[in-house]
Amino acid sequence: MPDEIRCRFAPSPTGYMHVGNLHTALFNWLFCRHEGGKFILRIEDTDEVRSTESALAVIYDGLRWLGLDWDEGPDVGGDFAPYVQSERLPIYQEYLDRLLEAGLAYKCYCTREELEEMRRVQQASGRPPRYDGRCRLARPREGAEACIRLKMREAGKTAINDLIQGEVVYENALVGDPVICKTSGFPTYHFAVVVDDYLMQITHVIRAVEHLPNTQIHVQLQDALGFPRPVYAHLPIILGADRSKLSKRHGAVSVTEYQQMGYLPEAMFNFLALLGWSPASEQEIFSREEIIQRFTLEACSKSPAVFDLEKAEWLNGEYIKALTPEQLADRALPYLVQAGLFEAQPTPERKAWLVQVCGLMQERVRLLTVFTDWARYFFTDDFDYEDRAREKWLSREDCPARLDALADRLATTDWNAEALEAAVRGLADELGLKAAELIHPCRAAVTGTTIGPSLFHLLELLPQDDVVARLRRAADLSRKGELAPRGTGEE
Repeated sequence: MPDEIRCRFAPSPTGYMHVGNLHTALFNWLFCRHEGGKFILRIEDTDEVRSTESALAVIYDGLRWLGLDWDEGPDVGGDFAPYVQSERLPIYQEYLDRLLEAGLAYKCYCTREELEEMRRVQQASGRPPRYDGRCRLARPREGAEACIRLKMREAGKTAINDLIQGEVVYENALVGDPVICKTSGFPTYHFAVVVDDYLMQITHVIRAVEHLPNTQIHVQLQDALGFPRPVYAHLPIILGADRSKLSKRHGAVSVTEYQQMGYLPEAMFNFLALLGWSPASEQEIFSREEIIQRFTLEACSKSPAVFDLEKAEWLNGEYIKALTPEQLADRALPYLVQAGLFEAQPTPERKAWLVQVCGLMQERVRLLTVFTDWARYFFTDDFDYEDRAREKWLSREDCPARLDALADRLATTDWNAEALEAAVRGLADELGLKAAELIHPCRAAVTGTTIGPSLFHLLELLPQDDVVARLRRAADLSRKGELAPRGTGEE
């Protein structure tokens, strides 16, 4: 085994790459960066039926978004392409032939129907389903397709010393002979991964604990081929906040969806790093460099990690607060452009206005998508009135008159926060009202919400004519009964 640490992330492009995959990639990358080793990307596309180009694109996009670069692979114009298993079939054939010639593997002619019947009989008798080895001594069947199976040891135990999970022991008699090459000529995952790990000199295999049972097969393949064992480290399972298996409802979606949801990559990097790894401190916010410096496999836990999307949002909000308003505007702009709320190439004046909006909203923003949904009132008159705004203020009998009075007063007010506040409070005094009795319906009419940043600074950033028009629009809708709380049958 080489002195240099070498790890690999080896996804299969057969479905979307979810947070668990990205977590595995990150821990491999962190270990290599901490140890000064090499991080290798290998695409395991030996499932030739289910592998897709779209799934492959998501893998690349997810890694690039999180900033996980790889250090080796075929040279393509000065950059490294990943290794791709479907391009390495002759290599696997060489090692398959070696096992067949040594009598350590054999051709299996069992049909799908025979295998299903074997499984049915075993289950009916209460035995665990496993291949019974009937083709170990069978003669070739004329014209029949054959897969290739590894001869597993039938007695004894296979012990795996795992850096995270400790020693794990499997009974050999409980595992049947696995297929290592399909009838199509494509190697299975078990075989290709062992050959590639050897040829790529992988020193540490860091992967999800769900793969731990596969390691028994991999170890026996390594022994059969005379390969050294890499060091294994199986990461803990990731659970949802309710301690159940992670699913889409917990946030186990395609990694690109986190970007679409408005997460910053540096926040997601920090969040994922803390799943199953302890920095031995109460600190929760780390720079990329700090995490690399502190990361060790010994500090990884074998206990399940909890994926708490609320904590991820909080952490994202903390990273957003740490940006300058200019930086936040740059991050928010692509979302606004995609939503059709802002121009892709704004003038300096428009960009300066966007920076002001971002500065005003910054303390309240947890996701960048806030600007395109909850705070869309900054960018368009096309916004909805929230139920609370309707119920609390806009459906009141006195609402239209108050909004009309506000519109009249603000139409002739100097347009700055101080003058706006003086105008609204002065009008409240004239009407014998508390200031809040005008401030709250004004916010509801102009923004459609009941909460947000300082109303007067908010109004200052909107065109005066737009504010006046929104007040009159809401007054008219309220007068017609069209702002009644939804669900009452009155719209």
